[in-house]
Amino acid sequence: MAKHLSLREFQQGLSARLQALADAPSAAASKLGVQSGRDLWLVGLIEAGEAVPLPELTKVPLTRSWFCGVANLRGVLYSIVDFSAFMGGEPTTLGPDSRLLLVGQKLAANCGILVNRMMGLRRIEQLQRVEGAAPAAPWVGAEYTDGEDRRWKELQLRKLVEHPDFLQIGV
Repeated sequence: MAKHLSLREFQQGLSARLQALADAPSAAASKLGVQSGRDLWLVGLIEAGEAVPLPELTKVPLTRSWFCGVANLRGVLYSIVDFSAFMGGEPTTLGPDSRLLLVGQKLAANCGILVNRMMGLRRIEQLQRVEGAAPAAPWVGAEYTDGEDRRWKELQLRKLVEHPDFLQIGV
């Protein structure tokens, strides 16, 4: 008989595995891939928290269009940002693959970024660094291409959550 696992147990197990990977010596070599709008992003496992399905959001009046609102996740309030819209792209179309990437506890920021979908783990040594690529914003690190000639941007969450543009949600 198959063992039944609740969604909460599955998410906790996934979070624990991601944390174990982040604590491993090879953590710098692996990045979590996400798609936000048309862009592909790489997020360091040390900075990333857990990825969760989109919960119910409570809108906050008089905020910027990219600020989705707040969400209550297991009794903790998180501010939620549509990362594609924040970067000047189209607002994220919500679908079954949409996820919230919560910022890791090490960064002490209760926020999550809305992404179109998770793309799995990527190993940096399997990507080619794009030389001379000018970062579009202070939180954008190196750029890479993969074997399918897709372009990946490195998202530095610490720089993002500390940047005044990200912190200023009011209109």
